[in-house]
Amino acid sequence: MITNELINPKSIVVVGGSDDTQKPGGKVLKNLLDNSFKGQIYVVNHKANDIQGVKSYRDVTDLPQVDLAILAIAAKFCPQAVDVLARQKNTRAFIILSAGFHEESEEGAKLEQQIVETINSTGGCLIGPNCIGVMNTNYAGVFTTPIPKFDPKGVDFISGSGATAVFIMESSIPRGLTFNSVYSVGNSAQIGVEEVLEYLDVTFDPATSSRVKLLYVESINKPQKLLKHASSLIRKGCRIAAIKAGSSSAGSRAASSHTGALASSDVAVDALFRKAGIVRCYGRDELATVASIFMHPELKGKNIAVITHAGGPAVMLTDSLSNNGLEVPPIDGPKAQELLTKLFPGSSVANPIDFLATGTAEQLGYIIDACEKDFDYIDAIIVIFGSPGLFPVYDVYDLLDQKMKECRKPIFPVLPSVMNVKNEIEHFIAKGRIFFPDEVTLGNALAKIYYTPKPAVENPVLPKVEEKAIRSIIENSGNGYLQPDTVQELLDAAGIPRAGEAVATTAAAAIEAAQNLGYPVVMKVVGPVHKSDVGGVVLNVTDAQTVRREFDRMIKIKDTTAVLIQPMLNGTELFVGAKREDKFGHMVLCGLGGIFIEVLKDAKAALAPVAPDEAHGMIRSLKSYGIIKGARGQEPINEQILAEIVSRVSALVTVAPEIFEMDINPLLGSKDKVIAVDARIRIEK
Repeated sequence: MITNELINPKSIVVVGGSDDTQKPGGKVLKNLLDNSFKGQIYVVNHKANDIQGVKSYRDVTDLPQVDLAILAIAAKFCPQAVDVLARQKNTRAFIILSAGFHEESEEGAKLEQQIVETINSTGGCLIGPNCIGVMNTNYAGVFTTPIPKFDPKGVDFISGSGATAVFIMESSIPRGLTFNSVYSVGNSAQIGVEEVLEYLDVTFDPATSSRVKLLYVESINKPQKLLKHASSLIRKGCRIAAIKAGSSSAGSRAASSHTGALASSDVAVDALFRKAGIVRCYGRDELATVASIFMHPELKGKNIAVITHAGGPAVMLTDSLSNNGLEVPPIDGPKAQELLTKLFPGSSVANPIDFLATGTAEQLGYIIDACEKDFDYIDAIIVIFGSPGLFPVYDVYDLLDQKMKECRKPIFPVLPSVMNVKNEIEHFIAKGRIFFPDEVTLGNALAKIYYTPKPAVENPVLPKVEEKAIRSIIENSGNGYLQPDTVQELLDAAGIPRAGEAVATTAAAAIEAAQNLGYPVVMKVVGPVHKSDVGGVVLNVTDAQTVRREFDRMIKIKDTTAVLIQPMLNGTELFVGAKREDKFGHMVLCGLGGIFIEVLKDAKAALAPVAPDEAHGMIRSLKSYGIIKGARGQEPINEQILAEIVSRVSALVTVAPEIFEMDINPLLGSKDKVIAVDARIRIEK
């Protein structure tokens, strides 16, 4: 756990401090000195008595007691220095900037483990190794620049990559974003992103803590911890955005089921972030934009007023908002006409509200006031105001600042002229404001935030399933795919409605089964994975002669062990599946079934357990949800039953974690029922 000595040390030693500020040991010392650390600073350098005006000790054994040690020495010397500091100098916080540990070699991994064991044995904490350091409102313990403006209400930023942390700050600082803390966790030998987030959650104080958290993650080692503390912070009123690098399809392997092909580790990350309520970003600029939006009042509705003095940016912004599910509604009526009389001829208030290149600060004030007070259906205001460089625009930006203080509705300022009015923008930022340089990036990010769901309920209530029966079936089954009759037993125990069926190993048994189930029937091979590809599915079989003929043909198909007989049912083909993902647990997926899942790949995933309410959210976020609702006069599908089946699959894999992979494809859905027609379940104990 993070110690107070890391957060608010009374004394810091830089081991390996240097006069050369182009080296990490020199630069970190300079940053500590330049950024007004109020405690005592020590330096260890075995060659000098004075480093950057600070007394230097030749060896760590000569130091007085010290709270925090920042190490910038070769990896091979770190274990001994840590041992002396931890055991003799009562040091309870360490930041190791040095590289050369587990990221480089087996020998380095041993050094790293030795350091962790020493720090653990004395109740200390370690950031790194192989990191840029830590900085907060108390000190700047990093060897890099820029050093952001620190503010207790600024962003808490945790990064798995030091260089990327620098680049993200460089994207963020120029637009006015401030920080409360920055953690670069490097190798995460003891403390990783998840542990820092846990600390921010456990110590959260609604009166004093920052409410905005940013994450840059390259690997999620403890997804359940991340889920627990991220969702807890969001429930407490925080807002979290994250980049998870490494989202390519390389994680998807050639799998024996649709679920396996769709459910890559990146899909698990998406499901985790969605369940926690984290806004997922894919680049530095997007993360900085989302963070900047977080620092404004929350958008409560979809209707946006766009105010501009330039047509092009307003059109691009309107496209961005509209294409992403937000609205730029028309503004009209007597109040709109009254507003128009206060603007220059040629202006428009239709929304976008264009008050022309000659528009004044006073006119902008009239427009904002009307959007705030007269147009109740407007939920937020975006103001685009740049300059061709002919005259200063301090008055406009001062007016914007004033209205942002007064208005109840959020106002997002787009100030695109980062060169022409550089001084005015700096003046605006100096007032504590944050601006957006690009209107399209803002529009995309605003919609992404608006449509990111709130955290799932903490202790979901799942449908009841027959736990004893499920455990009995699993314990009596070996690894691999279950036989069809065993699959049916599991579906029954989970309460998942299914079509009647029979497995036949002879033509006579197939005919008898067809007669009992009632014609027409469907015949499917048992054994091959992709039945349709090998001619292993026959639909609408209406007589015994056809059953015999098709059985004789199908039983000869490679890998076929039997033929499955089912009644011929009608409905829209749906899909529900589950997949166990290393560290994450089970993902449950749903979407359109049959060939659509292969062609459209329109599936949504959630981490188990999935309550029916969360299942409804999955279903409604499908691109194909219009088909489920009943598009263009088509019969709708019973969404209530489909959501319950998704939740029941979640309950099944929760009771039976040995289920590695399962498909119910297709489910046939109509307005009255949703029936499982085909299913495969693979066990890996």
